[in-house]
Amino acid sequence: MTNRPAELGEFGFAGDDRVVPFQVEGLDVRGRAVQIGPLLNTILSRHDYPTPVARLLAEAIVLTVLIGTSLKFQGKFTVQTKSDGPVDLLVADFTTPENVRAYARFDEERLAEAIAAGRTSPEELLGNGVLALTIDQGNFMQPYQGIVPLDGASLEDIAGVYFRQSEQIPTRVRLGVAEFFDRDAEGRPRRSWRAGGLIAQFLPEAPERMRQPDLHGGDGDEGSSALSEDDAWAEARMLVETIDADELTDPQIGAERLLFRLFHERGARVYEPNAVYDRCSCSRDKIKGVLGNFSEEEIAASETDGVITVTCEFCSSSYRYEAQEVLNA
Repeated sequence: MTNRPAELGEFGFAGDDRVVPFQVEGLDVRGRAVQIGPLLNTILSRHDYPTPVARLLAEAIVLTVLIGTSLKFQGKFTVQTKSDGPVDLLVADFTTPENVRAYARFDEERLAEAIAAGRTSPEELLGNGVLALTIDQGNFMQPYQGIVPLDGASLEDIAGVYFRQSEQIPTRVRLGVAEFFDRDAEGRPRRSWRAGGLIAQFLPEAPERMRQPDLHGGDGDEGSSALSEDDAWAEARMLVETIDADELTDPQIGAERLLFRLFHERGARVYEPNAVYDRCSCSRDKIKGVLGNFSEEEIAASETDGVITVTCEFCSSSYRYEAQEVLNA
């Protein structure tokens, strides 16, 4: 018998790439916490994103996973930004019950200029635009979309605005991203990414307790002075705001230890974790179906030496089709 410390993943710890649902009954709070490692590394390394872009996309992935794993039906949840900054597009989607994919688009020249000038904050890289959160329940169901402006705030603050305006649920989101440098078994330099996040929501049995100033103001401090914040939510929100970014990404802490640090006096109950995986929804047949809607002129413009090649922006998989094969589809 060896006397070694317990590793993450033992004794019920979820470990990486697993979302931990939790409940704090004493504060009427429910939520989810996650640390993402291998999944994030795979997605970011696939495109070798510049560091500022990788950080932004990592935050979008964590936000997507935290919200997407709450869906109780078969469908897809998508987080997408569209803006006029150097990074003009971030998109991450979660297909129930466990599949994640993500992609970022940026202008290399404008990004290089922004980095040289030290303008690498999220608001400077994204610029002006919108954040759209879309829930698609599949065929015969109208997708639901909430849109909030990118107004110079962080993604976690913008997510709070979305829940306040669209869902009218008092919500606090925390996101963190870290870049690690070490060496592999052969001594070669190695870079890896980790990200983590937590979402806490106030869901009391009496709905009137949810009517608070932070449902009316832009940043939680405005609203009717006659309407005070519920004491339970005020306590929970302040506890969540004490989280340090390092705690969200430190593999020695993990989701369960973080929840214990925050709510041990109130008692946090954790539930079976939900694993998430880097899995793209593209396929040869799906893309062939899209190409089948092209006109003969569009197909002719797309082919080279009789072959059409399509590369998925998300997973970088390439598919080759004979032009005649598509025309006959």
